[in-house]
Amino acid sequence: MFYVVFYRKIVIMLCMEILSKVFGSAARVKIMRLFLLNKGKWFKSADIVKRSRIGADVARRELRLLTSICFIKSRGGQWSFDTSFKHTAEFEGLLVSADTLDKKSIADNFKKVGRVKLLIVSGVFTKNKDSRVDLLIVGDKLKRKKVEEVMRKFEAELGTELIYAIFETKEFLYRLNMYDKLARDILDFPHEIVLQAKELSPTLTFKKR
Repeated sequence: MFYVVFYRKIVIMLCMEILSKVFGSAARVKIMRLFLLNKGKWFKSADIVKRSRIGADVARRELRLLTSICFIKSRGGQWSFDTSFKHTAEFEGLLVSADTLDKKSIADNFKKVGRVKLLIVSGVFTKNKDSRVDLLIVGDKLKRKKVEEVMRKFEAELGTELIYAIFETKEFLYRLNMYDKLARDILDFPHEIVLQAKELSPTLTFKKR
């Protein structure tokens, strides 16, 4: 069992690096994910730079290349996924379905945002489109700007916008006791607990009305 878990962690850690080598660069992987997860949307180069967290020169180079292979199409200084691309399913299998963030890497990114007591991932992270949020953060003295920075980083890696909720511990416990709909929906839908303080362990098994 230990070797299976260890092997899976190594695969996840190397996944992004491998994809970057196969597709030429990490920037290309980010841009391709962005378009695959936002079919039908048009992006200006400035939006692509911001969403993917890459340089403008790098973005221009990658956009030219992806346009030349008909992965994306351009119109009036904007770009969108080209639905006539013949290998969409194969690329989605490699770039969208691939795991790029494991629990440890997610938790590590939140080390400097405050006293985090609970981290729950759902939605995009668990491949569940029905979830109301992708990530729940509960803790004390949380630095919201730093949390936002972490989320923007995740969005660049995953290629899609993320919905997240932040609660102080006291507020979260109050919501659970009041059977708050948002708190209940997060826990009722498929989710994974990334980090959980011992003091919160009993609270996540609250009874439904």
